[in-house]
Amino acid sequence: MRQINIYEAKTQLSKLIAAGEEVVIVRYSEPVARLVPISPPTARRVPGSGREKFRVPPEFFEPLPDDMSEFF
Repeated sequence: MRQINIYEAKTQLSKLIAAGEEVVIVRYSEPVARLVPISPPTARRVPGSGREKFRVPPEFFEPLPDDMSEFF
């Protein structure tokens, strides 16, 4: 893992991001931050993939009780 000081990180930030590697940023030889690449999502979401995994219970469509309906 590469370590660089804050000034170098500030002046070369674009290059560090383009390199896509993990970098530890140090101040006075003490680590203060870590620059890491974001990993892409593992799989794309497919619309409708959750169909039939959840059913709305019939009680959902019943009217609310009077004491609760006043809040809406």
